[in-house]
Amino acid sequence: MERSNTVFIGRKPVLNYVLACMTLFKSGQENVFVKARGQSISRAVDVVEVLKNRFMPDVEVAEIKIGTEQVQSEERNTPSNVSTIEIVLKP
Repeated sequence: MERSNTVFIGRKPVLNYVLACMTLFKSGQENVFVKARGQSISRAVDVVEVLKNRFMPDVEVAEIKIGTEQVQSEERNTPSNVSTIEIVLKP
């Protein structure tokens, strides 16, 4: 079950995700969850840092969760492990 206050990080520019986080905070969300997998993890960290340093200096990182998910590859039949991160932000 995914929450409506979650920003999933993909391949778009960092500022797109920063804007999404700001929009969720301005709409009254208590917490915003920034989630990423694999190579997008570094972009998730960039999103949080840009948000904190340039746009919303009062935002705090409440929690950081890291983990691993098994993903079934379309090319191969064997599952592969993908690292995950979830960063919880609060105003």
